[in-house]
Amino acid sequence: MEAASAPPPPPLPPPAAAIISTTTLMGKYRLGRLLGRGSFAKVYRATSLADGSDVAIKIIDKTKPITKVMEPHIMREVAVMKRLRSHPNILEIHEVMATKTRIFLVMELASGGELYSKIRRRGRLPEGLARRYFQQLVGALRFCHENGVAHRDIKPQNLLLDQSGALKVSDFGLSALPEQLTNDGLLHTACGTPSYTAPEVLERKGYDGPKADAWSCGVILFLLLAGYLPFEDSNLAALYKKTNARDYHFPEWFSKPAKTLTYRLLDPNPNTRMSLEALVGTAWFKRSLSPSNPQCRIPSCPPSPLGSFQKQCEFDAVSTMNAFDIISLSSGLDLSGLFETTNQKLGKRFTSSATFEAISEKMKEIGGKLGYSVEKGKGGSIGLGKGTVSLMVEVAEITESLFMVEVKVVGGSEANFEEAHWGGWKDGLHEIVLSWHNDVA
Repeated sequence: MEAASAPPPPPLPPPAAAIISTTTLMGKYRLGRLLGRGSFAKVYRATSLADGSDVAIKIIDKTKPITKVMEPHIMREVAVMKRLRSHPNILEIHEVMATKTRIFLVMELASGGELYSKIRRRGRLPEGLARRYFQQLVGALRFCHENGVAHRDIKPQNLLLDQSGALKVSDFGLSALPEQLTNDGLLHTACGTPSYTAPEVLERKGYDGPKADAWSCGVILFLLLAGYLPFEDSNLAALYKKTNARDYHFPEWFSKPAKTLTYRLLDPNPNTRMSLEALVGTAWFKRSLSPSNPQCRIPSCPPSPLGSFQKQCEFDAVSTMNAFDIISLSSGLDLSGLFETTNQKLGKRFTSSATFEAISEKMKEIGGKLGYSVEKGKGGSIGLGKGTVSLMVEVAEITESLFMVEVKVVGGSEANFEEAHWGGWKDGLHEIVLSWHNDVA
């Protein structure tokens, strides 16, 4: 008797890419392949069902824990979208959509990838090509500054290329708006990527946003022409020592004008550093740049007595901004800080280049010496208590080698803590503190 044949195996599920390609988002876009992912978002290629155009969509998952550092990134990116008009060298965000669990940022697709990848493949660029990219970068940043935005995280990973090779400045998650200026007219938040960040940004003194961006432009110009960074060191303290001492060397192939401009941009003193306004008037920069070229256009803002960085122009409301109502009311992400920028009570904050483990151990050690009981909080936070005073310590990563630490009074009198307890904490923390923030001197 012939054996019965085995039943056919069940069909294999379609590959992930095939599943994604058939997903329709909000009835408006068909999602394609994954382009990249971060700690709280993924970016997909997508096609508009209305006109067939290609876009990129950043999908932010609100069901995942979003730290106090990540949340402002999202708020800033959306706020900048409201402020900046379309510019040929700034990545355009078309619209914002949201559900209870996700936020969708629909953006222009830069199919040419990151400028970083191009430099990594090719090494140094010919001076003419380097100048073209640099002209586009400077034009975009001048547009940002004239409209009250300092980028603060200029690096080749945030400089994208479209299919025709034009540069697009992206990722405004660390950017600053005029509302963030303090009474001295300066910014005080330490942020950015160390190898590209101006030395004054992590000092205790305030800094001018456009001048900090000008420093980053100097680093980018050196990188484009040399194929490597002017300042590199795995130790953050050693890196900033090099930047303050101008400890770098020009390759022999740098032209004299390119050396001069790079040297003047990489001036550790922001008061004597070349501004982008002065830069665009130089002969080297203007070479091969026609007067009608929009890459260095200046937006038409009315004159302001507050200076270029504090200029604010009134722009038409973006039609999709009703999505803010959905985002603000839905659970998982509070965007109220986007609209309420004053009178916010902040804890004691400082930046540190110590490791996460070293910071945590130091907080526990000092707490023990000062008589606090220590317990582990949610998400890696630390709870401390002494008498009627309860503290919560949160450590958030800004970059791979830079952390923001916030000490908040969550129980008891904040005034009592300030008067009787804070001095001991501040003295004990001294060796791991890179820079104090808020009103702590």
